[in-house]
Amino acid sequence: MQDLRVLISNDDGIYSTGIRVLYNELSRIYKDTWISAPDRNQSAASHALTLENPLRVQVLENDHFLAVRGTPTDSVYLAINELLKPRPNVVISGINHGANLGDDVIYSGTVAAATAGRSLGLPAIAISLCGSKHFETAAFLL
Repeated sequence: MQDLRVLISNDDGIYSTGIRVLYNELSRIYKDTWISAPDRNQSAASHALTLENPLRVQVLENDHFLAVRGTPTDSVYLAINELLKPRPNVVISGINHGANLGDDVIYSGTVAAATAGRSLGLPAIAISLCGSKHFETAAFLL
């Protein structure tokens, strides 16, 4: 296993197939893999931040699964700045349920989660699929 702290997020929510498959694959390679993602679907949330309500975090069945009552950007900012000490080394967002092509990247919460990591100085990547099959293949190719 490699010594790399990986943060995974998305906009489809922590219970989505794509994020679970991505976690399963990456945690086999990187022992310090975390998920910080919205507690529900936040597709097309773009770079929205939660301003009027408190951000709440629930630790799920695996203590590396953090469900945030907020947007994808909230999830990444909160994980990097407060929840994960030391900070992660990389942010990987996805695997999105549906393609993010053309103008979609402007609205995509999955792309915004990766962008949030990058704005905090970390390397980041967003992964999307055109459809709802082959998540294992997309995760394996990383």
